[in-house]
Amino acid sequence: MGIYARTLDVHDFRSYDSFELALAEDVTVLVGPNAAGKTNLVEAIQLLTAGQSFRRPSPADLVRDGASRAQASLRLEGDGRLVDLGITAERGRRNFTKNGKRVTTAGVRGILPSVLFCPDHLDMVKRSASVRRAALDDFGVQLNESYAQLVSSYERTLEQRNNLLKDRFASRDLLAAWDDALISAGSSVLVHRVALLERIRERLIEVYRAIAPRESIDVRYRASIGDIARDEAKDRDAVMVRFADALRETADEEARRGLTLVGPHRDEVVFMIDGREARSFASQGQQRSLVLAWKIAGVEVTNDILGRYPILLLDDVMSELDETRRESIVRFIAGEIQTVITTTNLGYFSSSVLDGAKVVHIGEA
Repeated sequence: MGIYARTLDVHDFRSYDSFELALAEDVTVLVGPNAAGKTNLVEAIQLLTAGQSFRRPSPADLVRDGASRAQASLRLEGDGRLVDLGITAERGRRNFTKNGKRVTTAGVRGILPSVLFCPDHLDMVKRSASVRRAALDDFGVQLNESYAQLVSSYERTLEQRNNLLKDRFASRDLLAAWDDALISAGSSVLVHRVALLERIRERLIEVYRAIAPRESIDVRYRASIGDIARDEAKDRDAVMVRFADALRETADEEARRGLTLVGPHRDEVVFMIDGREARSFASQGQQRSLVLAWKIAGVEVTNDILGRYPILLLDDVMSELDETRRESIVRFIAGEIQTVITTTNLGYFSSSVLDGAKVVHIGEA
């Protein structure tokens, strides 16, 4: 049966003073003009399923103008369970709850994972490496709490090491201790990333072939510590040796620049089309096909790993895609995937989708 989102309630959240949204088990379409608040509802769902939002808001950003506190809650039901997830945001802090009890971000992640696709994601292929790293990590932390802990540990260690590199009076012995910590945490992050990317890769190639059958694609992990074969990337000890060697090679330059120059924070996720790097050579249509395939692959990998589908959030992407790519999405969501779609125009959807969907008009008299 699976677990589904049933009801979203928001109070003083973004543009809403109060709103309740009942969600269909399959497809819910939120239709309305621009700036009507459709994306705010999608953001609330993402916060309560992924523990974070694609907008990266501060707590104050979530609070409606003139209010002191924002609240959102999402009821999940299925597999014999009833789960109420909540978030409260005030200026300076936000808190999550599960069934009325306060929990950390980890307490809401993974119960019903979410995959979000919005217009900002369409240029993921062309943007900086940090965007692609974040796309991989944001997905991974929903599937495995240890992945989230490793990323967090590495980021803290990196920050401390960079602070030491900037301090001219820091001792070499102290820096060496942080080198060891960086190597340990960073090697674990790299191994986890490569393993997850391999899972995505299998599905990505399959999905892209259905969208663009005349083109061949691939995706690779390019480590800043040097080329690592796929088999080698499974061996954490081997990766640690490579990491240590890379730090020694860059030690003088790091001391000069006061910055850690190798590690997962400098790695790249490389998309390839017909043997060439997509970032340099892909057309706009190819870029969009790649990102669409990445999102669909993410949904399939979630099911492969957790044994259940995530909720798919499509925020105003139909207006940015041509008819062929819109049809690819429609074919994909026609199955058992709970989907929330926002749009300004119902004309982007075939009657077969709308006949079976729940259509909710937002911001219209």
